[in-house]
Amino acid sequence: MDSNIKGKIKSYYGGIAKEVGSTTKASCGCGASCCGDVSKESAIYTKEYLEGLTDDVVNASLGCANPVVLAGLKAGEIVLDLGSGGGIDAFISSKYVGDKGKVYGLDMTDEMLELANKNKAKMGIDNVEFLKGYIEAIPLEDESIDVIISNCVINLCEDKEDALREAYRVLKKGGRLAIADIVQLKDVPDEITESAEMWVGCIAGALKPDEYRQVLEKVGFTGIEITPEIIYTKEIIKSIAEQKDSVDAYGRLDAELLDGAFAGAHVKAYKE
Repeated sequence: MDSNIKGKIKSYYGGIAKEVGSTTKASCGCGASCCGDVSKESAIYTKEYLEGLTDDVVNASLGCANPVVLAGLKAGEIVLDLGSGGGIDAFISSKYVGDKGKVYGLDMTDEMLELANKNKAKMGIDNVEFLKGYIEAIPLEDESIDVIISNCVINLCEDKEDALREAYRVLKKGGRLAIADIVQLKDVPDEITESAEMWVGCIAGALKPDEYRQVLEKVGFTGIEITPEIIYTKEIIKSIAEQKDSVDAYGRLDAELLDGAFAGAHVKAYKE
């Protein structure tokens, strides 16, 4: 990934971690309108998922859908959350895998890791471990994970093939990928893919469903399902730009072309 893009991503999400616990609630990484208000029962996380989580965990949520509901986690499974942020999906997963299971959370941002570990200690959770690293180079052994989840993160990788190949590598045979991500539903202007600000906003790096499927198949996944869940209107995309201080970048684009061009989606696949 271009160092300017990766630097902006790390800076932005590090800033979100610092906001949590202050008087200002952290805004969702994919726009408040698309993510909903996760501080209460919402389209993403219903009450059963949020129960027992601290405000800091909920306020740092940056997702675009709920990957845990897609994962179908079972007691005793080992889970890896790619781009775990403040830990919301890792902590939710920990409730389903239980004491005999384990959840790893992987993140590249020091501030998010610090926040996640603080939340872990506050809630007294023993079956979650947070690791620092990049999802293109996962610091875990081959075939060591039962289930991989992720929430609005793969789209931020410039080389998605590397990231998904690494996911395939660490999955056990019979393991599954169950992630929430952004997909592109129609063509958009080239300016989108050239904008670091729109990368930070989870938009510019999105693949079309057919492209996503091709990458997953190339690295070895089977049984692939890609289901758009939340269609992003031009109003939602404008709110993303406003939250990322990218109004100028958004203003140079044709809003009508962006209307309905992206969606939050569930992506599921298996390793035979």
